[in-house]
Amino acid sequence: MTAAPTPPDPAPSRAPFRRLRSGWMLAAACAAGGCATGQADDLARRYEQSPQYRAEDRRFHNPPNPDAKPTQSAWRIWSRFLFSGKTGTVPVDAIPVRAVTRAQLDALPDDANHVIRLGHSSHLLKLHGRYWLIDPVFGERVSPFSFVGPKRFHPTPLKLEDLPPIEGLVLSHDHYDHLDVPTIEYLNGKVQRYFVPLGVGARLKDMGVAAERIAEFDWWQSATHAGVQLTATPSQHFSGRSLNDRDSTLWSSWVLESGGQRIFYSGDSGYFGGFRQIGERFGGMDLALMENGAYDAYWPMVHMTPEETVQAFQDVRGKVLYGVHNSTFDLAFHTWQDPLDRLSALARQKNIALATPVIGEVLTVGQPRNNQLWWRGLR
Repeated sequence: MTAAPTPPDPAPSRAPFRRLRSGWMLAAACAAGGCATGQADDLARRYEQSPQYRAEDRRFHNPPNPDAKPTQSAWRIWSRFLFSGKTGTVPVDAIPVRAVTRAQLDALPDDANHVIRLGHSSHLLKLHGRYWLIDPVFGERVSPFSFVGPKRFHPTPLKLEDLPPIEGLVLSHDHYDHLDVPTIEYLNGKVQRYFVPLGVGARLKDMGVAAERIAEFDWWQSATHAGVQLTATPSQHFSGRSLNDRDSTLWSSWVLESGGQRIFYSGDSGYFGGFRQIGERFGGMDLALMENGAYDAYWPMVHMTPEETVQAFQDVRGKVLYGVHNSTFDLAFHTWQDPLDRLSALARQKNIALATPVIGEVLTVGQPRNNQLWWRGLR
């Protein structure tokens, strides 16, 4: 996919506005699947043994998918973000947030696994007494710029400076709504170990993270740290943080095993046969954090519709379906409630145990809970 060139500015007075608009477009298009193709950097040579990597173009690739649907060009995606109107994509009413304190976190039993929703795909986990982060984004915007781009709908349930010491930090890929520079830079020295797909280690090093703290994984590779076994598993997505680095790093889903329980995190993914492979290899998940948001017919192969999310959940043999990748940023054209409405209706129809936690809510894996449809009635 090739980026459309930016036309020359008609007058010097218009240039700043056009640069701002182009920056927002880059962030939105990357989140939605419209970044431009580019060359991998030199670091990718280390990864030529990966089945996902092709030396001829120095890029990572998704496996062949015979059911692949056509994706629109980058120009059409960009044009739609620029010129199409949006309705209901940003909440009018305040998103409910449950504040979380360090004392509340420390009081959670150490003989269980707990998941705290921070927003979008960001989660704080307490796994048998030790704290972990998944795709933490505490910044105000998911964008290359601090002053323009998709802005969060709600505050985080606790501040970055109130986080406990982090044993492990897991990243699914390098897009701005999953890899946040201000968050990573603030946490530098406060995280024992980073677990990332191939190539993402270079991103972290550029942000000041020490190389010895980073472990990079290809799909199906595993490691154990602080009593948790982590396995990088396949996903169908793409990567990149600028116009010339598309697919220079790998993307992945993850399986975390702690205390005899399995937690699956889909990362960002379109629906593909890899979910069935994951379910067959692991035999089921106690909790499945499944992407449910930022889908569109213009980019059908990199994000899942709610119907596909349910199918992927069934493929990985999940016990509880936990929807993520929604309610925090405006990254597509569906209403902000649509992922939640459709997923809850499907779960009810199919008798699936559903988790749609309020931001800041603690879910204890394997424990009964009363699921709240918290978005109902909000505009």
